[in-house]
Amino acid sequence: MLNSSNNAAGAKPAAKRTFPLHPDQREAAQAWVDFGERTPSKPRFASSVVLLKDGPSGLQTYLGYRSGASPLGIVAFPGGSIESADDDAVDWVGPTPAQWAKAMGMEDEVMARRHVVAAIRETFEETGILLAGPDASSLVEGVQSPEWMKAREAIAAQDKTFAQMLGRRGLALRTDLLKPLVNWVSPDFMHRRFNTRYFAAAAPINQEPALLESKGVWGRWVCAGDLVAGRKGTALGDEIGAPNTVGLTLEELTVPGAEIILEKVAAARGCIAYLNHKRPIVAYKPRLVRSGEDFLLEVDVAPASEGAAARER
Repeated sequence: MLNSSNNAAGAKPAAKRTFPLHPDQREAAQAWVDFGERTPSKPRFASSVVLLKDGPSGLQTYLGYRSGASPLGIVAFPGGSIESADDDAVDWVGPTPAQWAKAMGMEDEVMARRHVVAAIRETFEETGILLAGPDASSLVEGVQSPEWMKAREAIAAQDKTFAQMLGRRGLALRTDLLKPLVNWVSPDFMHRRFNTRYFAAAAPINQEPALLESKGVWGRWVCAGDLVAGRKGTALGDEIGAPNTVGLTLEELTVPGAEIILEKVAAARGCIAYLNHKRPIVAYKPRLVRSGEDFLLEVDVAPASEGAAARER
């Protein structure tokens, strides 16, 4: 069915939310309806990290511009696809892959490990933030040097693997610094589909994000509350200044999963409260629904804020 239910079992009653379909998705949606529903394309597994820090006007997170028609959105949290090299051996600090699988509601601990490695790798590649250190009580510092940028570029170009970079520097992944958030799966009608696991992490005190020199276009810390409050405006898209961002609102720049996460970050009373919030294991997949002659994406979303003060619930 065009509007079949898709929410995970065990989730609390949720409110239905609708989101606009991006222009580059309308042709695929129309074909899905015109030619009958077929077997969906297999989604690529991906990870994305919501970096957080407290700011003077509320909780901040790091967003970046993604060129092309990325299923993660035009503006998104750092992230990307799992790669075969994510299976390479690395030193590991924090929950075991089996424990991660349980925390993420998965039976496959190998896949859980891949998601965790990809989350830390993609964050380093795209922002320079590296959740790794020489031991369980420390993090690497000073990752803004030209040498570190060269390492990021080599990983992005697949000239070197992430595991090779860590091993050369005697670093272990600090997986204990990640918190699982939620799982989002692209709608069935899309040609390029992702099965994305979102994580959250506090920004290390002695590290600052920087764009990848060869690919970076725009990225910065944003106050989630200000962004959500101004969601109907086009200030963010105009600031980025790309042909596919100018004049667009927040919901046109992001995917539903990212926008809902931004709402929850905006409602949180601080970084610690958000990271310590106990979340149910939920998977979401937007449904394609009609609205007159147009299409929308519909999803069931729990209304409760995460890590919010009692008066905000």
